[in-house]
Amino acid sequence: MAFLATIIYPLSILDFTNVLMSNDAITLPPDFEDARNTLLITLVGVQFFILAGVFLFCIFMSHKVAGPMYKLQNHLMQIKSGGEVKPVFFRDGDNFHEVADEVNETLEFFVNQRQEDFAYLDEVSAYINNLALVVPEDKKPVLNEIQSNLAKIQSRYQEL
Repeated sequence: MAFLATIIYPLSILDFTNVLMSNDAITLPPDFEDARNTLLITLVGVQFFILAGVFLFCIFMSHKVAGPMYKLQNHLMQIKSGGEVKPVFFRDGDNFHEVADEVNETLEFFVNQRQEDFAYLDEVSAYINNLALVVPEDKKPVLNEIQSNLAKIQSRYQEL
């Protein structure tokens, strides 16, 4: 789009000057063609500088958008693969700081919920141990199965 927008001026001037030069009714100064060529070269040079600036600006802006999303994706994948649950931070000047804040609040909510669940699992495990003392022998395999499953859940919590 920037290329098309900036190429209009050189092409318009080229077309206009070609019309002037082909019209026999108009007398042009002898150095008109040289001045036209110099103007066109200048405009094409300006066009390339504008395009280079637009390109660099787009790269800069894409890093401000894509960088935070890339970092967030890697951060969540690291947590999913068993890494430490810690807050995510974006660079100053990056976009989506509000997304990082929301992700951090959500992670904190899940960590708190996990700690509450872990405490409750400890209580349930203690209750089952007490029940095992008074339950008939034929029911103890069920309690042992429950204890085993609780231990698996607790070990998953402790890994995180």
